[in-house]
Amino acid sequence: MLPVKRILCPTDFSQPSYEGLKAANELALHFSAELYLVHIVPSVPVPMLEAPTVPEAFNLGSHQLELETSAQKSLQETVNQRVPRELSVRQIVGHGDAAREIVRIARDENVDLIVIATHGMTGWRHLVFGSVAEKVVRLAPCPVLTVRAPKEEKGQ
Repeated sequence: MLPVKRILCPTDFSQPSYEGLKAANELALHFSAELYLVHIVPSVPVPMLEAPTVPEAFNLGSHQLELETSAQKSLQETVNQRVPRELSVRQIVGHGDAAREIVRIARDENVDLIVIATHGMTGWRHLVFGSVAEKVVRLAPCPVLTVRAPKEEKGQ
């Protein structure tokens, strides 16, 4: 596993993912590693309908482009606000299934470590939504550090 020269950290711009980014920042600083900050834009499913029910003005291609542009802007803002200036950072926007894309990017970029936050879902939420982190751990070509989301305090 050592030396760690490339660390991939996926974000969905949620508070738990920022906790994962904190850990990735610390590790990248410690190892003088390059940080790969990744966001995955989900593919928009196209329903198969006989007659159009969507206004003709809706353009799926331009919608996907808007999602990607927004993701790139949010990644840049995240880097500006949450990544130490002395770190070397690459920003990557992927498309499709989050877990599979994270693993594909890790493989393509030959990363040494993935640092991913868990959202701490349990029960029916976990069954319905699954766990991206869990799938990444199963499929990743490298070690994966999972960072547990802090528990919300009751009464707040």
